[in-house]
Parts: sequence; structure tokens; C-alpha cells
Amino acid sequence: MEALLFLAPDPASPSELAEAAEAPEEDVVVALERLGAEYDGERRGLVLRKVAGGYAFAAAPSAEDAARRLLSKAKTPPLTQAQAEVLAIVAYLQPVSRPEVARIRGVSSDSAVSTLTERGLIEERGRSRFGAVTYATTTLFEKLFGLSGLDDLPDPAQFDPTPEDERELRERLLKAGEQRAS
Repeated sequence: MEALLFLAPDPASPSELAEAAEAPEEDVVVALERLGAEYDGERRGLVLRKVAGGYAFAAAPSAEDAARRLLSKAKTPPLTQAQAEVLAIVAYLQPVSRPEVARIRGVSSDSAVSTLTERGLIEERGRSRFGAVTYATTTLFEKLFGLSGLDDLPDPAQFDPTPEDERELRERLLKAGEQRAS
């Protein structure tokens, strides 16, 4: 399991690991539990995390600062405010079309949608009843934001920020997006 998780480019589900190892899924689940206990971040620099519907190795929290310094050179530019807004709309309303995103934002979002698609954070997911292409988030989105599924998104109904809180939250989200993009 350790080797398969190391080699997997994306989080691997127990069923995928069972198929690759030609082993019963129940045995794979037990092996993952053992690995999770061994890779607890205290004895090693890694932890085994359940993300995006599967399992993947991640840097231990104690190594976060050093890892950020090592990887601080961004390979892609950080998300713009428009891209962050479009990503949030797609995440909460998926599948959603460009015209719907533009109506919510009040401005055209074609460039932001194209960039998010190119970066692999959203993807085409069919067509609306009017024929417009609809978009949804990808597994990469869940992986980058540390979500085990879309159910992990914060409930927007429970958050009604003041203008000051909204500004602070926007800055934090943009900063988090920048850090995760790198």
C-alpha cells in the first residue's frame, strides 16, 4: 500500500488500491489504518490523509514551514480575485454555466473560467437545458483545499459576515489560494 500511495498521482480509493494489489478491499482498509498509525507525523515527516475520496501522503504539520520555504517559488501565478470568486461559485453551485456565473458576479467571467479550467480546478460537466456548457470542481480542487469531498465545504448559510469580516475572509481565501497554487 505504501508503494502504491507513493506512486499514485492522485488520492487513491481503497477499491483502486485493492484492484492494483489484487487483494480484498477489507484487507486494504486494514492496511491503510496501519499505515495511518505509522505515518502519524510524529515519528516521520509524513501523514496519511483521506482527501478527495481517497488516500494520499502529505507533509506532516510540523514540516509545514520548511516545506513552504522549499516550495516557495510559485510555478503558476496565484488566483486573482475574479478567479477565486468564480471558483467559489462553481464549488457551491455546480454544475453551473458561464452565463449563470456572470449573472451572479455581475460581470463576464469567461477569462476566469478559462484559467480555472486550464489549471485543472474546474472542468466541463455537461450542458444546461439551454445548451450552455456547465462546470464543476475537480479532484485537484478537493486535493488542494484539503477536502475529502464537497460536503466538507463550509455551510454558507451559517456565515453572514460583517463588511470587515468579509474583507478579512476574502484576503485569507486569496492568500490560501496563492499558497495552495504553489
